[in-house]
Amino acid sequence: MNVIEALKPVRWIGSSLRDLRSFPSSVRIEIGHALFAAQAGKIDPAAKPLKGFGGAGVLEIVASHEGNAWRAVYTVRFRDAVYVLHVFQKKSAKGIATPAREMDLVRRRLAEAERDYKERQA
Repeated sequence: MNVIEALKPVRWIGSSLRDLRSFPSSVRIEIGHALFAAQAGKIDPAAKPLKGFGGAGVLEIVASHEGNAWRAVYTVRFRDAVYVLHVFQKKSAKGIATPAREMDLVRRRLAEAERDYKERQA
């Protein structure tokens, strides 16, 4: 099996792909590299477990560009795919925590990814 065959497919939930396409080029490249690592079963240095999801099943890619913070949240909970749940520019002035509305959206999209994965297994 070659490297390309071993890669898990990336599945985009909600507006995540459209949102990513609106990011600056350098941010898209950084997030792309981290997602490629996830497809290969690895964790990129830019990715870390997202707090509030009990372990390393949901990860957050952190990218910076011109003083702004950009995030991509994905899950590797499923054996056969990487699901990108949400991408956004972090605008919170309240420290490093991910804003509650963003976390709520991640939770809803994780449930959507779980439904999608189960349907594909049937």
